[in-house]
Amino acid sequence: MSSREITEDDIESLAVGAWILGTGGGGNPYLSLLNMRVLYREGKRVQLIDAEDLGDDAYVAVIAGMGAPLVGIERLTDHRVFTRAAVFMEEHTRRRFDAVMGMEIGGGNGVRPLMVAANLGIPVVDSDTMGRAYPEAQMTSVAVGKLKPCPMTVVDVRGLEAVVETVPTWKWAERVGRKIVVEYGSTASTCQPPRTGAEVKKWGIHGTTTKAIAIGRAVREAQRTHDDPVAAILAVEPGKLLYRGKVVDVERRATEGFLRGVVRLEGMDDWRGSAMQIDFQNEWIVARRDGEPAAMSPDLICVLDSVSGEAVGTETIRYGQRVTVIALPGPDIFLTPEGLAHVGPRAFGYDLDFRSVFAS
Repeated sequence: MSSREITEDDIESLAVGAWILGTGGGGNPYLSLLNMRVLYREGKRVQLIDAEDLGDDAYVAVIAGMGAPLVGIERLTDHRVFTRAAVFMEEHTRRRFDAVMGMEIGGGNGVRPLMVAANLGIPVVDSDTMGRAYPEAQMTSVAVGKLKPCPMTVVDVRGLEAVVETVPTWKWAERVGRKIVVEYGSTASTCQPPRTGAEVKKWGIHGTTTKAIAIGRAVREAQRTHDDPVAAILAVEPGKLLYRGKVVDVERRATEGFLRGVVRLEGMDDWRGSAMQIDFQNEWIVARRDGEPAAMSPDLICVLDSVSGEAVGTETIRYGQRVTVIALPGPDIFLTPEGLAHVGPRAFGYDLDFRSVFAS
């Protein structure tokens, strides 16, 4: 099995890049970054492997935080709680994990698998199941592939632990898991249904950790050289600039284990006199410019600080911020009819047919 060590500098870049790919959600990666700094100071290291390096019968943990991002910055969860979610699954299934991967590369969930890998001494797979962040459990490539939606472990910082052993569908996995998380206080650590190496190879979205590191490295280098970090992102990813403006209003509420709301922007520079509204459910879902749809899931809507180029999350965006909105293309699996049924605008309750920013 070929692998390479993830360096401390890689982790710094991963945190920046995963926050951008989080499209507003996935949890702010700063706390996960602090945890990884501690683990590396203790001498622990993490190896990154390609999905193709997995044996077909390898047993792979799928790690994610679940809940409302706003609560996640109030109730802090460290590396031991995420590791416990994986160990709890090992105890439940009576099988040791060979590797770990993220449910989503976005936000803190893009860094959390590294914490588990460092503690368990197993590699991280350079893949995830979203290629970004999404708010619900059925919004994954493995759900599109109709893989088994259980079991799932759910733990929190107080030692509360639960197993969702049997559910008939991914939507039921989301409903039951979300109810548990709400009772925990709307934030928890989870080990999603384990995957075999063969399942990861067939249904995973590959190269996403490497992609996040490359995006983060580009931003950090632009910051160091005082170049335009947004341009640096668009130089390494095939994205499009959508808007620049100032935040003039934020409506935000934590409800049913999600952070929901609307952000309104007032145009600046070339967009002066134009208004943008972005709706969110943990992540940015639909952006409208002057009342007309400008971007929507599964295209990635990324709201960036106009100066630093770093992502602005739905839980941290605030009045007066100067932001730049870009779009990045979504994974191909979500552009299929089956994929759009899981993550297209209608999956979020919008009466909109998906039209990509990147449509010719």
